[in-house]
Order: sequence, then C-alpha cells, then structure tokens
Amino acid sequence: MSKFLNELEANKMLSSYKIPMIKSIACKTKEETVIEAKKMRFPLAMKILSPHIQHKTDAGCVFLNVSSTKEVEENYEKIINNAKSYDKNARIDGVLLQEMATEGLEVIIGMKKDPQFGPVAMVGMGGIYVEVFNDISLRLIPIKKDDAEEMIRETKLYKIIQGARGIKYDMECLVNVILKLSEMVEKQGEIQEIDINPFFLYEEGKGGKGGKGVDALIKLS
Repeated sequence: MSKFLNELEANKMLSSYKIPMIKSIACKTKEETVIEAKKMRFPLAMKILSPHIQHKTDAGCVFLNVSSTKEVEENYEKIINNAKSYDKNARIDGVLLQEMATEGLEVIIGMKKDPQFGPVAMVGMGGIYVEVFNDISLRLIPIKKDDAEEMIRETKLYKIIQGARGIKYDMECLVNVILKLSEMVEKQGEIQEIDINPFFLYEEGKGGKGGKGVDALIKLS
C-alpha cells in the first residue's frame, strides 16, 4: 500500500537532502495560525495541509499574498471548509503558512518509479501549464552531473536559462537539485514518486539565491 506525505513532511524530507525549499510552518488551529503569521513577514501564502488533497488550488484551499492577521483568520475558515467540501474523507493536518517566494523561472523537478525500469528522474518547464507544455526530459537514476546537464539541454528550459530574453538563470543550482534528488531516491528506496512544482530558478549572480521549491509532493510505498 502506498501513501502520500503531506506538504510539510515532503518539504522537510527534501530539505534534509539540501534541496532548497520555501519556509513553511504547520498550524493546527486558527489561533495558532494568527500567532505564527505575526512572527513571519507579510505577505504570506496559506494552504491546506493534507496528504489526501494534492490539487489544493482546485479545492479552493490556496490563498496567496495574505497581507494581514484579519485575512489570516478569514482564510483559515475558508480553507478548512473548502477542504471538507472537496473531500469529506480527507485527513486534515491543519493549515500551512508559507513565505511568499520571489518569483523566478518555473521548473518542474521530480521522479517516478517505473515498474520495469526503476526510478526515473524528470526535469522541464513547470507551473500550472506543465501538462500543456509537456516539455520534460527523463533519465534513469542514478544520475551524474553530465546526465543532469544533458537533461536540461533537451528541454526549452535550456535556451531560457542561457539568456534567451536577456536574463541568465542559475543552471548550476538546477543541476545540483537534480543530483540531490537522485541521491535521495537511491538512499530512500520507499519513494515511489516526487513532484516539485514549481521550483523557482533565479537569475544568475543575484545574491546567490539559486532557486527554491515552492510546492512538493512525495509518494511512499
């Protein structure tokens, strides 16, 4: 039997392998959410925390650019109610508070365990239209640096990263994340699927930001 981790669990697992992820805090109650929000810097993102609701936007369980404690209180109620309406059987672990990430080039990074070939890594154009663009490259894990670079060159990402519109992005960061993901999958044999989308890749040389994962899904056997 397989199971999905909730987003915070997935975030922590990826972070433990030095894959840069957005700062996230789980809150069990509305009161706790307000207290934690005051400790963070507005604006914030708010999401349902549930292993059973992967399509949070479709469920009406994502609010971005939350800019006050009043909005935090209102959105907490909306998120919980919308989640229950979307799936009455879903396990709800609370509400996730996240810093709003600086937007960058949207990338999808992930893997899926093929029943015949084993774990296969993926990289490509990310965001909400990932299935429309269908611009991805695949490789069997384990992956070496040359493999990761070749994967990127096979996608439309490469021309954008290299400065197609005058902005060069941090390709080294993306290569490193693919390698870290490969390492993680080799060491954690129970992982069946990983999906980091979007991973924001930042402009080269801008304060050493590199990139940051915003939304993550992990499925275990």
